[in-house]
Amino acid sequence: MNKKLRWGVVGTAAIAEHAFIPATQQSELGLVQAIASRDESKAQEMAQRLGIERYYGSYEQLIDDPDIDALYIPLPNHLHREWAIRGAQAGKHILCEKPASLNTQETIEMVEACRENGVCFAEAFMYRYSDKHRRVREIMDSGEIGDIRFMRGVFNYCTPDDTGNVRFHQAMGGGSIYDIGVYPISAARMIMQSEPLWASAHAFFSPEHDHVDMAASGLLAFPGGISLMFECSMWAYNRSFFEITGTKGRIELPFMFGWRENPQIIVDTDQEHREEKIHGINHYILQSDHFARAVFGEQELPYSAEDAVHNMKLVEACIRSAREGVQIKI
Repeated sequence: MNKKLRWGVVGTAAIAEHAFIPATQQSELGLVQAIASRDESKAQEMAQRLGIERYYGSYEQLIDDPDIDALYIPLPNHLHREWAIRGAQAGKHILCEKPASLNTQETIEMVEACRENGVCFAEAFMYRYSDKHRRVREIMDSGEIGDIRFMRGVFNYCTPDDTGNVRFHQAMGGGSIYDIGVYPISAARMIMQSEPLWASAHAFFSPEHDHVDMAASGLLAFPGGISLMFECSMWAYNRSFFEITGTKGRIELPFMFGWRENPQIIVDTDQEHREEKIHGINHYILQSDHFARAVFGEQELPYSAEDAVHNMKLVEACIRSAREGVQIKI
């Protein structure tokens, strides 16, 4: 029997219940050992519902459990720094939901705490573990679509009536850029394998939702005249896709950030239009197993802990640009 990485889940967020926990339970190397909530009854109910052995009525109790190797942190954004650092200081490896924190300095502190305590740290961008992105890299490197000129990324959903949602509270790190704008931003960096020079963004700040950015659009300028145009919204028609346009063709990735649909790659050139279908494995399963292998020393994480710092610099720049109406040099 393979060694298992024993996970503790910090909080009872929906993404933990419906995505991370079921996927890790299906993974090769992961075991969800315990879950914690500040409301013990919530932790108990979820533990019983999902077949988790242990539950705790405080995050401290979970961190103190010697049988927990790693923490998954899906808490509201303003709590990421505290519990990632406290977990690292207790010797737990940290997988933290995106965005890593509220700002660059907090993310640096989280990464340094993990390094000082000899534990792994990763920001939970599950989509990056899909084989389709390796295939996209192959197509780009082949020269089939020529030199890259533009990228465009969209991630929208529409839940403006969910007034109790933590995403609609500024102090908790609410807003569409924090919640879903991080996806096209991280994807462009992944594809370009470089960092932008400057960022500019515009947003709709809703008085009904604590003046968070309920919708935003932006531009990231990469070296070589290449740009990412992105849009993200918590108050617009559902959509998720990414497009890479070159001098000879384009690559479109429908359902870019999801895993339930069949992953598809659409390639358009003067010579042909084709669709490629990649075997669809739940991205959360891939993420869980990859993280476990890194902890066990079998392979390195594909994205360093510092990657989260670079991504947060851009997120912070886009939010500042939208609020102040200025272009931000990175």
